[in-house]
Amino acid sequence: MATSANFGDTLLAKVIIEAGRSERQYWRDLWRFRELMYFLAWRDVTVRYKQTFIGVAWALVRPLATMAVLVIVFGTVANLDSGGVPYSLLVLSGMLAWQLFATGFSAASESLVTNVGLISKVYFPRLLVPVSSVAVSLVDFLITLPLLFILMAYYDHAPTWRLAFFPVFVILAVLASLAVGIWMSALNVKYRDFRHAIPFVLQFGVYISPVGFSLSAVPEQYRMWYALNPVVGLIEGFRWSLLGKADEMMPFAISVTVTAVALLLLGGIRHFRKTERTFADVI
Repeated sequence: MATSANFGDTLLAKVIIEAGRSERQYWRDLWRFRELMYFLAWRDVTVRYKQTFIGVAWALVRPLATMAVLVIVFGTVANLDSGGVPYSLLVLSGMLAWQLFATGFSAASESLVTNVGLISKVYFPRLLVPVSSVAVSLVDFLITLPLLFILMAYYDHAPTWRLAFFPVFVILAVLASLAVGIWMSALNVKYRDFRHAIPFVLQFGVYISPVGFSLSAVPEQYRMWYALNPVVGLIEGFRWSLLGKADEMMPFAISVTVTAVALLLLGGIRHFRKTERTFADVI
């Protein structure tokens, strides 16, 4: 809230920062501070690859190395069925979905702790911090995506009309990473245990999600229970829109993902707003 008073010929402006601002004012502040969000996002992207030998090429090395391991383990050793799709395409399309979700989730979870100096000194809507951090995952995703299309051309696997729905699943993956990241960022301020648990959870998640194999590889009697994992809907949506491959459980898996993302996002924002006023004191 800003007020002003005249003292002679001098106009003095007084700015009052209030705790517990109304919800309407808070969302207006988000728009007013949008340039700060752009700055934080650009800073996170540049810092990520600053003083690295191969720079942004790391965005290609990581998924390619993981893809090679998964193709050998699941495609060669386990000899799992890929449903008529080249196994490298199956894995890389799953890696795209997983990388977009995992990188955004990890960055958003750490965002408040890594910006402690800014949060403890300057007022701005703290929700901007986890939102801006997701930009890192989008950069990695956009660098890796052309590699998939190169492989599709190499295997003569042309995309179909389903490709038009691909941006929808990209947005869903971003919202999923943000929904979980908002929860973890708020919890991470008070309980630093989460900071150590997140890398383990993400490493474990690669193998309990259908990144290296198809959903059809799961025994039929367990497939519905397995589809309750929200990441399954993301991966299956990516494969359906990019490769035209779909399992009969895909609609159910996607509905689970959409429901979970909506509930987690709304609940995460509510929890974040409830604890936001104590961040500067606790962090």
